[in-house]
Amino acid sequence: MFPRDVTELTIELISKCRDAGIKVATAESCTGGLIAGCLTSVSGSSDVFERGFNTYSNEAKNEMLGVPLELIKEHGAVSEFVSVAMVEGALKNAPVQLTVAVTGIAGPSGGTPEKPVGTVQIASACEGKPTINKHFLFEGDRDAVRLATIKKALEMMLKQFG
Repeated sequence: MFPRDVTELTIELISKCRDAGIKVATAESCTGGLIAGCLTSVSGSSDVFERGFNTYSNEAKNEMLGVPLELIKEHGAVSEFVSVAMVEGALKNAPVQLTVAVTGIAGPSGGTPEKPVGTVQIASACEGKPTINKHFLFEGDRDAVRLATIKKALEMMLKQFG
């Protein structure tokens, strides 16, 4: 279902998490649960994957992850502030040690001059380590933006292992 390179990253991540005894949760907006779907597409993922927060709306980000609506209003849903709040909310609200959060504009509509289609914020948090966050501007159609987001999210989680 997912491209080979993405599946290989997923297998590597699940293996590292299993070896370290780490459980994972996702907090997704623009990918609509696809990262969770990617993780669970690999046999044995139940040893590692705990849950996914599918927080497409601002209200879901607030209710499920504790992201303040004022923060979203001030900075926009697609911002470093919101992606960090999402990832840290997932870490706080799930019995896991590793999380990833994504928020972005997959298109084809919704972009602005300041935040064009393809703008994505990805954050990863791991117990005992600093939260990492990156801004991306992916090219292509909606599917290409979402697939690129999945791949970078997996890579960011793998970076938590050093």
